[in-house]
Amino acid sequence: MPSLYNRVAGRSVERLAALSDGIFAVAMTLLVLDLHVPVRDAVHGEHDLWHLLLALTPRLVIFLMSVMTLGIFWVGQQTQLNYFARADRNLAWIHIAFLCAVCLVPFSTSLLAEFIHYRTALGIYWFNILLLGAALLWSWSYATRTHLLSEDIPGEIHPAVVRRIVIAQTLYAGGAVLCFFNTYYSIAAIVLVQLNYAIAPRLCWGIFSRRPDNNGNPAGVTR
Repeated sequence: MPSLYNRVAGRSVERLAALSDGIFAVAMTLLVLDLHVPVRDAVHGEHDLWHLLLALTPRLVIFLMSVMTLGIFWVGQQTQLNYFARADRNLAWIHIAFLCAVCLVPFSTSLLAEFIHYRTALGIYWFNILLLGAALLWSWSYATRTHLLSEDIPGEIHPAVVRRIVIAQTLYAGGAVLCFFNTYYSIAAIVLVQLNYAIAPRLCWGIFSRRPDNNGNPAGVTR
């Protein structure tokens, strides 16, 4: 039987959200540090500057891809937190594991930007995404099993959350497989998946993007 301390520890969903916001903000900020201004001595005119800026394009693409990665998973975590009635010590540690994967994103991004032609670098970046998705699925499954969700949560929310994570991870895995042909194919596929989840949910997954009404129900959802 868990001790009294373990039963009362980590129960604040608000503190968990605050910690998450801070770590996501730092991780997103660190991403830009991989974009370096061209060396002054290498620039002798407009043509040289344009040439060096164009050479930064692959790094800029990886930067934008990672911003979307973090943005999508921030929205995913915040969606879950909105439906938690309370937390417990185990759930807190699951989210800390999720945030550990968030902290790795700047590293996997820098690695991919530096070795963009190597399948190993792409594989590590994909594995980072897999860890993020697995932690979110673990969190939601644990909260459902231990009755930490709000009692008035609409019945369609649970399968929608699980389906969204599983489908997204399947698409990411499919994109990663393309690296055996060309890493640029993988990057393009991952970006397309991200654009779908960053834009399409406003049309197809409105239940997650609309503000709740005064009774705490998502807009358009009735009970």
